[in-house]
Amino acid sequence: MKKFPDNFLWGGATAANQMEGGYNLGGKGLTIADISPGGKNRKKILSNQEFSLEMDKSKYTYPNHQGIDFYHHYKEDIALFAEMGFKAYRMSISWARIFPEGDESTPNEEGLVFYDNVIAELLKYDIEPVITISHYETPLNLVKKYNGWTNRALIGFFETYVRVLFGRYQDRVKYWMTFNEINTGLFGSFFTLAAQNTTEAENFQAMHHQFVASSLAVKIGHEINKDLQIGCMSIYATAYAIDSLPENGLARLEKSRMLNYFCNDVQIRGAYPNYAKKYFAAKGIELAMEPGDLELISKYRVDYLAFSYYMSTTHTADPTAVNMAEGNFFGGIKNPFLAASEWGWEVDPIGLRIGLTDLYERYGIPLFIAENGLGAIDKPDKNFVIEDDYRIDYLQKHIEQMADAIQIDGVELFGYTPWGCIDLVSASTGEMSKRYGFIYVDLDDDGVGDCKRYKKKSFAWYRDVIASNGENI
Repeated sequence: MKKFPDNFLWGGATAANQMEGGYNLGGKGLTIADISPGGKNRKKILSNQEFSLEMDKSKYTYPNHQGIDFYHHYKEDIALFAEMGFKAYRMSISWARIFPEGDESTPNEEGLVFYDNVIAELLKYDIEPVITISHYETPLNLVKKYNGWTNRALIGFFETYVRVLFGRYQDRVKYWMTFNEINTGLFGSFFTLAAQNTTEAENFQAMHHQFVASSLAVKIGHEINKDLQIGCMSIYATAYAIDSLPENGLARLEKSRMLNYFCNDVQIRGAYPNYAKKYFAAKGIELAMEPGDLELISKYRVDYLAFSYYMSTTHTADPTAVNMAEGNFFGGIKNPFLAASEWGWEVDPIGLRIGLTDLYERYGIPLFIAENGLGAIDKPDKNFVIEDDYRIDYLQKHIEQMADAIQIDGVELFGYTPWGCIDLVSASTGEMSKRYGFIYVDLDDDGVGDCKRYKKKSFAWYRDVIASNGENI
């Protein structure tokens, strides 16, 4: 048996706000990423209630402004992707490049032309564009004027944006994702909700608005072109109990249920799950809904489930536990059986197979791994040769588990786009030094460098993986 289907979509993934640059070119407006400072304290700064939505270049650096200048290097970069043999490229469109303020009725033609050109370049090499509609790049005006997704008005603005994208690109782009890692809204993520200083109730209200907007996108897309495939996208982190104590098993269930299932249950099953309703009642949370919201969510469900997988989590019911896994986004305690990356993310390839099987058995729709990768400090020699065997080892082990999920567990997996196929600015820390790519970009955390591209050892390795359709890893 072949490990992977004949038409499997091997490729890579990026986001406009982390690599595109040209933040004030081509009529583009400011986004939430453009005013987010770089550095290891980025998340802490953004969560500070006194954080200003104005840029302060005397106080902070803003690496997203330059990214890796894909805006001017896209032909060169796509040629490198083609040299690796990419079948697909998961990218995002910057909402503010199409609607600079987010609430206009007429799009910015110069922004549309830019993406016309990017898509044309991909298709020249038979690379399938897979486009995320909203990937941490909400127009800043929608935060300042409306407090982001807490305001129902954003549903209408998103609908206008979606109609323009589908109308313009529907004959060239088949695969779409609505919101990147939508479930990070559970934690009040500024990047996801585009709102500041929210309460838990406001977080869920904002997510409800996104669920409605996502279903509207499915409805609009299928009306414009029945062949469009529109998926949802969330983070998945396989969850374990620290031991077989039943209370710890229950803690694992409660943690996994909201993080791994809640958003997917709504968008795939088409209804709010009972456990969420019970949670809302216990917390006194009452969602404001308009007539037709639940019917829309029920009728217009996504076509596939995309997710990112970087780590697993381990849980205990003991509130006094101190051996915390500090690097893991979603808390939990350290797993004694797992090593961690330089940023403290626990590496668990088997957890990916568990996750694939879990999601496919729960939902029964096609799966797409939209992000997976190892952030590491790459040290080039004087000739910019990078021997990143650690990255090859990480990806190799995860691909092996993907193959087992397909062959042994019967999972319908149709695509894999490792994160940061070319080095870019980290979303969590705003650093260039946290590198994921097969391609090294000569820029440091302060944006110093000549921006030239260099192939890492993993470049040739991944080219062989794709050429052999996963047989040679």
